[in-house]
Amino acid sequence: MPKNPDAGQAQSRSGETLNDATKKMQKNPKLAARLPDRVPKRADAGDGDEEVDAEGDGDYAPDADGTERLNKVLARSGVASRRKVDELISSGKVSLNGQVVTQLGTKVDPANDRVTVEGHKVPLIERQAQVKLYFLLNKPAGVLTTVKDDRGRKTVMDYVTGASEGRIYPVGRLDYDAEGALILTNDGDLAAAMMHPRTKVPKVYHVKVKGSPEEKKLDILRRGIRLEDGPTRPCTIDVVKKARVNTWVEVTLTEGRNRQLKRMFWRIHHPVLKIQRIKYGPVDVGDLESGQFRELTKMEIRSLLETVIR
Repeated sequence: MPKNPDAGQAQSRSGETLNDATKKMQKNPKLAARLPDRVPKRADAGDGDEEVDAEGDGDYAPDADGTERLNKVLARSGVASRRKVDELISSGKVSLNGQVVTQLGTKVDPANDRVTVEGHKVPLIERQAQVKLYFLLNKPAGVLTTVKDDRGRKTVMDYVTGASEGRIYPVGRLDYDAEGALILTNDGDLAAAMMHPRTKVPKVYHVKVKGSPEEKKLDILRRGIRLEDGPTRPCTIDVVKKARVNTWVEVTLTEGRNRQLKRMFWRIHHPVLKIQRIKYGPVDVGDLESGQFRELTKMEIRSLLETVIR
């Protein structure tokens, strides 16, 4: 697998976290005025052909007393996804200091509390001790963007085997039949920030549509079109290549809607035949071959952090 010469374990694992970058940028008056106090817990659903599946809840740091939500700490410690941990808590399979807890908002002090899951003690990882990991995968078509599939179908995790001994997960989702740039990380704060609509992180897609759409039809989409869940934001659309029966266009979206690209082009009677995401924020898939992954460079991580708090 080809490696970026600037990418490497030392670089990505010593790169800044969202919290570190925020502190630095607070010293810049222009940036400080635009920094949110925190990123809200939920992002809107979907982005082009992406659906939100955030692992982070957007907390930049633990509470003043050092406590954090139990589900967040257990997910960070490698027990399971945040959603699965919630199920374990709700079903009474988690104990805190010898007492069964079922309240999802339970707080825990990773440095001092004792937690067991189904009777087994869990070594809790404190936030500052977690090594942040960031990868880019060129997702192939015909692959599910999820950590695990109960029907045994191939997922994106099958393509990043060996990337990390710890747990990483995809930032958002690409449809089963879509391909292209997908970021995987264990940085829940950054993941939540990237997918929140307020940050307006741009994603660039190459989209193959049936027929040859006229400019006046594309202008309708560029200005924003009303879908069943409301009007879309203005977007950029450029014709890349016209064939005899189909057309490739480049689309840049800055919002999140479920299956948005397909619904947009369906409205102008030019159905989508293929979707390739070539860029997610400042991270470009470049010459990374389908099914391959690489670590993000230190510069790419820095650019991502600047993008979500700009």
